[in-house]
Amino acid sequence: MDFCIYDSRLSAFKQPFGAVAAGETVRFSIHLPKNLCVKSAHLVLCCDGESDRFFPMQLDECTMRYNCYSIHFVAQHPKLYFYYFGVTTEDGSTHVIHANESIRGELSVDTDRYWQLTVYDPKMKRPASLGNGILYQIFPDRFCNSGTPKKNVPADRTLRSDWGNLPVYLPNEEGEITNSDYFGGDLAGITQKLPYLQSLGVTCLYLNPIFEAHSNHRYNTADYRKIDPLLGTEEDFADLCAQAKKLGISVILDGVFSHTGSDSVYFNQNGRYGEHSGAYRDPNSPYREWYSFKRYPDDYECWWGFKTLPNVRETQPDYMDFICNPKTGVLAKWLTLGASGFRLDVADELPDSFLDRVYQTVKSFGEDKVVIGEVWEDASNKISYGNRRRYLLGNQLDSVMNYPFRNAVLGYILTGNADDFLTSVVSIVENYPPPAMNSMMNSLSTHDTPRAITVLVGESMEGKDRPWQAAHHYLSLDKYARGQVLLKLASTLQYFLPGIPCLYYGDEAGLSGYADPFNRCCYPWGYENQELIAFFSELGKLRLSMPFLTEASFTPLVVDEALCCYLRCGKNKEERALIAINRSNQPRTLPLPKDFTDAEAHILLGEYHNGVLCGESAVVLEDYPFFEK
Repeated sequence: MDFCIYDSRLSAFKQPFGAVAAGETVRFSIHLPKNLCVKSAHLVLCCDGESDRFFPMQLDECTMRYNCYSIHFVAQHPKLYFYYFGVTTEDGSTHVIHANESIRGELSVDTDRYWQLTVYDPKMKRPASLGNGILYQIFPDRFCNSGTPKKNVPADRTLRSDWGNLPVYLPNEEGEITNSDYFGGDLAGITQKLPYLQSLGVTCLYLNPIFEAHSNHRYNTADYRKIDPLLGTEEDFADLCAQAKKLGISVILDGVFSHTGSDSVYFNQNGRYGEHSGAYRDPNSPYREWYSFKRYPDDYECWWGFKTLPNVRETQPDYMDFICNPKTGVLAKWLTLGASGFRLDVADELPDSFLDRVYQTVKSFGEDKVVIGEVWEDASNKISYGNRRRYLLGNQLDSVMNYPFRNAVLGYILTGNADDFLTSVVSIVENYPPPAMNSMMNSLSTHDTPRAITVLVGESMEGKDRPWQAAHHYLSLDKYARGQVLLKLASTLQYFLPGIPCLYYGDEAGLSGYADPFNRCCYPWGYENQELIAFFSELGKLRLSMPFLTEASFTPLVVDEALCCYLRCGKNKEERALIAINRSNQPRTLPLPKDFTDAEAHILLGEYHNGVLCGESAVVLEDYPFFEK
């Protein structure tokens, strides 16, 4: 068959493209071959836990090659639908039209793949706190030490005086990795560097945990109501938020609510907080019901088997109120002090009812406040612990960390696999509600992944231990130079894809590193890669100057083994940017739209001559009309 039966991404078959708001009309059309002798056709909608629903389609167009059957459908409530089409022929036989590997429809006698229709709450909006520029993620202990004397520091911490050296990565004499070495980065240090962050185009800071905790990563919370003493005080945090706000920068915090530390005021296994307090040491503790003990006190549920991270029962009323009470809860405390929202650690391990309460509390402080979840897969159809999640349908998460884009961008730069890149990017664009899509946290590196430059030019770390990672932490000069080139290409794609680019501290300064703790090294103040910083500053300022990107459409023009070229178009169709990278070492001609000529475009980034893009280079072009506004 040489024509398409159905393609969810083409307007001839489905309008509008992608997710739709509840109450919005969707038109579905299928093109059936003349020789099929169709008697009837219908749309079949499927929802989890519900019987399939059948909707008859009408014959509304006949051509020389096919008959077109269509239906207009309106979903009244936010819901995740899956769908396919059924056809009955004049001889009584039945066929189904379902998605194949390329997402285009094919005739079959059985259904094994479905298309997805995401219907979201029409009240969803992109939170203003994210701004029009970029997110910047900071691992607080390793960003900047202000030099302020540290007070009330627990005696069991090792304070490093060798800023920039590798973190401790080997077990101690007892065979334990304690993460108890600290370089002294603090909140005042971040405040000192706000002008630098502004020069990168930063409009929102995302801080890894800052609450009191007895490890340098601070994901083992000891006290949700206190700033860790090495980071400073509540006053330091309020000052950071206030000074950042003056520069148009908001601050969001890491909310680690699926577990606490065993060494915490709540669990207190180590006795740090008194001999007879905490759920572990006092069966009558007010925190006792937060935890699930199989055999008190030593056998309890913990996060991924780590005994230092006892799980909490998020739906336990006292715990939920402790976190979410809009007046006295943990969220309210930090929002009142100036936070603009939270990134929720392991969101797929948090129950829906808890996520709902978090969202309600955060939004009670203003619709501009943001809730972003850590989800590593497509969050629109994620199943976790046997439940289909409704993160992005409305009133639960504004958006998520966008690991699928990270994998797509880095994978494309490494391999040139165009199909994988397009499949990953377009499926997210199609499945996510626009407000969520435009709020995605698009990272190339994070505290949980190797640094992008190491991924692009380093040896594979698969099966390698920490000593090997330490020995290969620094790239050779040749590899480093090559890494700079590839990082620029990857970052150009990242900064102009749908969503908001998130820069992991130090990537712009040339930091390399494999997995934890090597991806969490100190920012190299005084030893920065100035060429990269200049490039990222240019990217950030450019992104900041193009606010239409926060709601722009995404149209791939050419994606092949060497060239990736796409168009971002604003709502009024006049504001347009063309982004292209050439990963090969040979020049390529760019496929400019007919009304997007050299004479009508302005080069905002890179070099571009006579319609040709040089090898291993990137370019951003924009129409003159918008540029002159």
